[in-house]
Amino acid sequence: MATGQIQINRLNRMQGPFNEVERYFCYIGQGSTNQGKLVPLNTDTDLDEVLGSAESILKTQIEAAKLNAGQNWNACAFVLDENITWDKAVDTVMEQAKVEAIAVTDPITASTDLEAMRDKQASVRAQYQRPLVFIATIAKINPETESWSDFITRATALVTGIKADCVSVAPYIWGHEVGTYAGRLCDRSVTVADSPMRVETGELKGQWSNKPTDKDGREIDTSILKALANARLSVPWWYADYEGLYWTDGHLLDVEGGDYQVIENLRVVQKAMRRVYKLAVARIADRKLNSTPDSINYHSGYFMRPLREMSKSVEILGQVFPGEVKPPKDGDIVISWPTRTTVGIYMAARPYNCPKAITCNLMLDLSNPAAS
Repeated sequence: MATGQIQINRLNRMQGPFNEVERYFCYIGQGSTNQGKLVPLNTDTDLDEVLGSAESILKTQIEAAKLNAGQNWNACAFVLDENITWDKAVDTVMEQAKVEAIAVTDPITASTDLEAMRDKQASVRAQYQRPLVFIATIAKINPETESWSDFITRATALVTGIKADCVSVAPYIWGHEVGTYAGRLCDRSVTVADSPMRVETGELKGQWSNKPTDKDGREIDTSILKALANARLSVPWWYADYEGLYWTDGHLLDVEGGDYQVIENLRVVQKAMRRVYKLAVARIADRKLNSTPDSINYHSGYFMRPLREMSKSVEILGQVFPGEVKPPKDGDIVISWPTRTTVGIYMAARPYNCPKAITCNLMLDLSNPAAS
């Protein structure tokens, strides 16, 4: 005769929160303290203590990042020594931390350095399924020997012909561009979908009034910055008769016509990628995901969850603060089964329009209302 039996199972529907990797950057460069180590940083960190009291490019960029990121800034730094290159440092960082971006603070010396960053991002994706952005830089002008034309030629030559849509280059002009740019991207008052060009985010923090000059004594001006920006470099910018210094686009080294020419497009997609990956792993060999209409309908909502959460807007006093992407609509996800054991999931993320060139047209109205 059978005996009674009860079994209670605890099911996981993958509804919990995702850990935020976004806005957590790693800075790699030379330092005199904690060499060969990954150092955690936040707004309370004494940089002289963890990076050494001596001045360094690494410490200068981290100070700028902390200043421009503002509240609740967190980051980490890997301090190089004479035996560790930046690419080896990335391997160590990946073993100890999850980051959105790697900022290499020492200037590149050849185009192959940018190709190496592109390839390193691909190898990290392959090994860890972690999308990354690299921020590189170019050495400052030599005011004793170089004109601004020479500097533009040197900087442009390093990026010409390079396709690396996960690499952004912010050349040193004042000397703290990498940290300023990275800090602006980590400002929590805005989203990952906002351009570093956004003026309402605020002016660049730090010392910018001492404009650099070239060998002929010519001060940096917007024509020089425009030429650098046209070469796909990310640089500071200012507006005539408007106080403060701001930023240009966060350019990436994508091809002309590519989807990822600016960093905000890449960041929103990579944010969704990190979250969809976790949901996909949880469905490996789970027969609830199958080719029946009911399963496809359910899992369309399941896999669109990250984009739904990223699309949430807030409205207050008639002002709408949009989400990172537009709310998903019918047709934004397609689930296809090429074989019985292989499923392909295609999803569309739609960013909002963003005004980067504004033209205002004014006209006169000379009609005479009293005569009518």
